[in-house]
Amino acid sequence: MDVFSYWQGFYNDPWFWQFPMATLAISMAAFLVVAIPWTVVAWLDPKPLRKYKIQQKPFEMQKFLLPSIGRIVVNNVILASLLVLSWPLLKLTGVHSGEMPVWYFIIAQLVFFVLLDDFLYYWMHRYMHENKWLLKHIHSVHHRIHNTCGINGNYMHWVEYSLTATLTLVGPILIGAHIYVVYMWVILRQVEGADGHIGYDIPWNPIHLLPVYEGPVYHDFHHAKFKGNYAGFLPYLDKYLGGTHIPAYLNYLKEKKSGLTPLEIEQSARQAKQRKKATLHSKTRT
Repeated sequence: MDVFSYWQGFYNDPWFWQFPMATLAISMAAFLVVAIPWTVVAWLDPKPLRKYKIQQKPFEMQKFLLPSIGRIVVNNVILASLLVLSWPLLKLTGVHSGEMPVWYFIIAQLVFFVLLDDFLYYWMHRYMHENKWLLKHIHSVHHRIHNTCGINGNYMHWVEYSLTATLTLVGPILIGAHIYVVYMWVILRQVEGADGHIGYDIPWNPIHLLPVYEGPVYHDFHHAKFKGNYAGFLPYLDKYLGGTHIPAYLNYLKEKKSGLTPLEIEQSARQAKQRKKATLHSKTRT
């Protein structure tokens, strides 16, 4: 059998455009809707919001804005090509456009997707840090940026981008989800991906309304400290899957509960560090 017959005329198949291509387009649109406004905010760096900056230093805007846009374009072109190549397998999955499930079943499916994706992402992300080759050649691209803004969320090597996208589809494929539920899920996933990089911990950020999401602080500390905080939505995984929470992040949460702003938390941490240094210096002299 001619192997090319599997792809012959795929572009005339409405399901090809409704499933992989529309999912990719909706995914990227959702990311940009969140990322662009917050990137503009980071560019302007308005004084009233500076007390909410998680890292009290300039965003790496001039260095990484255009490269981030370039990565978005290149990564999505590559991912679209991979979706074309995998179309013979994708069209055999149970993802469908038939009758929509009832609303509470949709909610249950979305919760399942979050739990499964976060579990899989935690292990993939952690392995990319623990495997020296993957860290050096793949994941280090994403970690070139230490103080991120919204548009940096998809600044990553095309291999990591494609693997992350693959994990996103695992849940819908496993249960044969309705295509509209798939759209809802990728929107949710990309909103989290963009918001996790905005660089501000603002109390009135509407994304905080998501019941399973704790805001951008969790992942921001991962970029600042490089190791730890490996999950996406659910920070509890670091507690139960190896104690990989970043101590400074846990201290931040403790200080935040006492009513301090990110600026005050960083000032407090700096003062504590100076006191510790002074104490050590005093002991050395005696």
